[in-house]
Amino acid sequence: MQGGITMTTFTAASTPADIVKLFPKASDLFKEKQIDFCCGGDKPLQETFQQQELDGEAILNELNTTYEQWTAEGHVAKDWNEESLTDIIDHIVHRHHAYLYRELPVVQEYVTKIYRVHGMDHPHLKELQRLYNEFRLEMEEHSLKEEREVFPLIKQYEKNPNDALLEEIRIANGGLEDEHDVSGNLLKEMRKLTNGYELPEGACNTYSMTYERLKEMEEETFQHVHLENNILFKRL
Repeated sequence: MQGGITMTTFTAASTPADIVKLFPKASDLFKEKQIDFCCGGDKPLQETFQQQELDGEAILNELNTTYEQWTAEGHVAKDWNEESLTDIIDHIVHRHHAYLYRELPVVQEYVTKIYRVHGMDHPHLKELQRLYNEFRLEMEEHSLKEEREVFPLIKQYEKNPNDALLEEIRIANGGLEDEHDVSGNLLKEMRKLTNGYELPEGACNTYSMTYERLKEMEEETFQHVHLENNILFKRL
């Protein structure tokens, strides 16, 4: 602060992807305002403000204020550009893919249970189950494809860079980014369907737990996709 005025760090020309690289906690605000920072995170904030009719000045003020507080507390974002491609891949596999393999089937049981018990009174749960089933299948197939096909190519390229291998990786990454778009859109549909995971009056503990697990999976997946699209793939 200088003279009570917040020193601006981020502007309407900044992209959500670049902001989250520097300030990971910004993802909380972007999620609240439904600002895409992973699949569509490369366009300037100004475009999103206009398209979604958001109060850009208020959002930037909140963003910069919380960033100042975060840095004042001594936080420093991990600089993934300093990490090897292999280390980034290993982090994705052991953190994000492991999370999906563990959580996807568990959350499936919860989604199915609340539909079975509450579907008559809350018909949107049928569509929620359909969307989740599609999302689970998409993410499981996608993660396996990365581990078996694309990630080994990237590790090979890091050891022995050559144009032919790089082109093969770029083609494969294009397909992966398309799949990221599909998964991201499914998450957005689930959030919209549930009105931002707003619990109905009198919701039971299982209902509440299901929505909390879905919100956690949404956050985890957006961070996962952000790391791949905006850091790993861009390094190539």
